[in-house]
Amino acid sequence: MTRISEFNATTHAGEALHVVSMENHDADSAFALAFVADELPRVVHWGRPLTQPRTLVSAVDALRPQRVSGALDETTWPSVLPTQAEAWTGEPRFVVRRDGVELFCRFVVTDIAVGDAGVAVTASDAEQGVEIIWTCEMRDSGLVRQRADVRNLGAGSLEIGKVELGFPVPADMTELLTTTGHHLRERSPQRQPLTIGRFQKASMVGRPDFDASLLLNAGRPGFGFTHGDVYAVHVAWSGNSLMAAERLPYTTGVIGGAEVLAGGEITLHDAADSYTTPWLYGSFGEGLNEVAARFHADLRATHARWRAEHGIADKPRPVILNTWEAVYFEHDYDTLVRLADKAAASGVERFVVDDGWFGDRRGDTAGLGDWRISQDVWPDGEHSLKALADYVHAKGMEFGLWFEPEMVNPDSAMYREHSDWVLMPTAHRLPMQGRNQQVVDLTNPQAYAYVYGCMDSLVGELGIDYIKWDHNKYVTEAVSPRTGSCAVHGQTLAVYRMFHDLKTSHPGLEIESCSSGGGRVDMGILELADRIWASDCVDPVERADIQRYTSLLVPPEMIGEHVGASPAHSTHRATSQEMRMAMAFFGHLGIEWNLLKEPQHDLDLLGEWVHAYKEHRVDFEHGVAVHDDAADPTVRVDGVISADGARAVYRFTQLTTSQTYPAAPIALPGLDAQATYRVRPLALNMASGEPFGEIGNGQSELGWWNANGVEMTGEALASYGLRPPSIHPANAVLFSVTRV
Repeated sequence: MTRISEFNATTHAGEALHVVSMENHDADSAFALAFVADELPRVVHWGRPLTQPRTLVSAVDALRPQRVSGALDETTWPSVLPTQAEAWTGEPRFVVRRDGVELFCRFVVTDIAVGDAGVAVTASDAEQGVEIIWTCEMRDSGLVRQRADVRNLGAGSLEIGKVELGFPVPADMTELLTTTGHHLRERSPQRQPLTIGRFQKASMVGRPDFDASLLLNAGRPGFGFTHGDVYAVHVAWSGNSLMAAERLPYTTGVIGGAEVLAGGEITLHDAADSYTTPWLYGSFGEGLNEVAARFHADLRATHARWRAEHGIADKPRPVILNTWEAVYFEHDYDTLVRLADKAAASGVERFVVDDGWFGDRRGDTAGLGDWRISQDVWPDGEHSLKALADYVHAKGMEFGLWFEPEMVNPDSAMYREHSDWVLMPTAHRLPMQGRNQQVVDLTNPQAYAYVYGCMDSLVGELGIDYIKWDHNKYVTEAVSPRTGSCAVHGQTLAVYRMFHDLKTSHPGLEIESCSSGGGRVDMGILELADRIWASDCVDPVERADIQRYTSLLVPPEMIGEHVGASPAHSTHRATSQEMRMAMAFFGHLGIEWNLLKEPQHDLDLLGEWVHAYKEHRVDFEHGVAVHDDAADPTVRVDGVISADGARAVYRFTQLTTSQTYPAAPIALPGLDAQATYRVRPLALNMASGEPFGEIGNGQSELGWWNANGVEMTGEALASYGLRPPSIHPANAVLFSVTRV
């Protein structure tokens, strides 16, 4: 619970000073703002709770810079929304234009409202007719989030160009960690120093995209998952956005972000209009594990509130089989019934029919947007899609169906009848296509009603329990023919509305957010979606880091992690079944595999792993995800610790051969240092005779790799650790840790 304290004092210069301090001792987090005279607030503390928070009244005198030669009369000391009126000379962060003329605002605070969760600050430039309401909250997770509402109080229209919020970080946070990527290789880490200047990553394709950095992290040089102070920001928005880190010669670093708005996209015509920025989230911790844990806790609490408000009972994450890599577009009743039988026998609890069930959709060139069941593939009667859904339900499984509601093929009845329902830059030119698709203008009420109506009807008609919602095309040159204005902002809000309305109309319906894999992963969509598809690549070697860095933001139970075929369809890399299953074990387990083509031995082994997953999934859904900073770049150590700290499962992965042979001892982070634990192989590893059979290369026994294991303290396991088994590259093993 957040405790808020307020303190009043006077600065050395005789100015009125008001400090608002927010502390959450359960989350070990604190955040404090200082208001000097009538100026916008400045952050004077972000970190652990202080023993004497009232001493923060001295922070202004302690931190305010002196005037220096060759600059303005005041040296830049950025507020929460710095402008040139307060000596900010970096990238413009508040850009507004009245009737086309840019305004330079000097905001005066007119009200400070302190509530249970945080503070709301009203400030205005009365002469120029611009008002902002800046809100800052501390969450139960220890996350801090901020946003701003902008209002037009003057005569004439006010165009919003940019509202970039930020958090200052301590002066020794001088290394940045972001991620980059592309299709089939999302979340690839990259580091660089935070030097004087501006580092910016922008997403301009109507979604965060593969190259997006889920978090922009600034920390002490060399920080990792388990060590080093680190501060992180995230923009909770599924449209165009940016994240940036900036230093001036006069300031320490500022990290933050904003929605990216096109010219004319947001115009406020009068006082009744307003623009609200996305939430900018901030997290800090000793290492990335703690930073990520705050986001995980916040998302879990958000979804728990939704379920409670809508009377939806908690349930374990169902094991999924998705038909895409099993049959692609080759749908027919008999094949999918046989696949459903194999799925149920393997322990699958949710059967999802992917692309190809509707209209003329026999490939990816036609039919998208025609959301009616194809009579060619699924004729009415005993071999209908309804009959398949009923069959799946009768087998005790949930039924899921694929949609791509935001897109249309030009070769479709929808487009031929309503070509004006597509975003396009001019009346006579479409945007460049991607995957034979264009983007449906969901800001058009008629288009929205059509798409929503089709989905709503099919959910009821078929008894759909789960929607796999895909989004494959970049949203470019996005102008609405209906309004003539850029539409990414409105399109994003329409998607949020459709998610919300479908789930509200069909309590218990779950929706997965897929976007050519991991192209749309952010807190905006995560608050509505029940799961994300991390990547179209299910090659477990590639997934090792894709999943690891996706978990900086997303809790394990919301990350779709599937067991696929070997060789992998996306890379043609061959891997062992053990590796493929171990890599899918910690997330929301699924199967992306044609089980009809596999020998019974492999199906039996799959069933054993699914059963083992079910034994541990409650811990994966509520526990703490951890990763270790192994010195050896060829290995990965990942784990999930139960919420009460009594149990854990860790995975050791040997991605490639190493300079060290056998592998060096590994540390197991996150355990109670004072507790004693028994460490032993997961039963299914021992039952299969691994790791000394097909996936191992050790020539003698490993002393602890047996049913008895070893007993060690959490402190010892986190320092010198223990020796992992010697295994071939592109393999992984699992072991359990239990408090004794």
